[in-house]
Amino acid sequence: MSRHAATSLARAARQFAGVGLIASLAAPAVAQAADDKVFGWVEKATIEPWGVMVKVKLDSGALTSSMHAENIETFERDDEEWVRFDVEVEDEAKGDKVENTFERPLYRDLTVSGAGGRDTRPVVLMTLCMGGERYEEQFSLRDRDGMNYPVLLGRRTIQSLGVLDVRKTFQTSPDCAEDAPLHRYEDKEYSDRIGAAS
Repeated sequence: MSRHAATSLARAARQFAGVGLIASLAAPAVAQAADDKVFGWVEKATIEPWGVMVKVKLDSGALTSSMHAENIETFERDDEEWVRFDVEVEDEAKGDKVENTFERPLYRDLTVSGAGGRDTRPVVLMTLCMGGERYEEQFSLRDRDGMNYPVLLGRRTIQSLGVLDVRKTFQTSPDCAEDAPLHRYEDKEYSDRIGAAS
């Protein structure tokens, strides 16, 4: 066999092996995508039961989800701590600024450390409609007025949604009927590794 023929044969073998490797890597992702809903890194959701549509960012770098809130105050009701807060956002369906006041039981306090020091934020349970289903999740409350997205979804929430495809946006529609499935936070099972770094 000539040197040229041997080189061509070796090149063809490498290309064939590369195609086989790519196919084997792609197969599990395709199988998983067929079973689960696929969400892009930016989606639209409605805050329930308010029904206002907002843009949400799915951020796998965050553990706990966050929602824009102003005038946050805690108070007591029936010997329990509650939180009252205002949510002012742009309604993506109408293009208008809208505002609503919510009152929710305090679920826990979240302490965040960063370049600016330590910050403690209240965490409450809120419900979003995404992809035709409702999800009750933990949301830390903070003023996100200077952020591009009023709602950020962290790993705890993303884990219960489906597959995150960081190459895409707006893969689902936030249309929820009154009888849309509701995934209650207390009924969910979360991976023990969801907050682990390694």
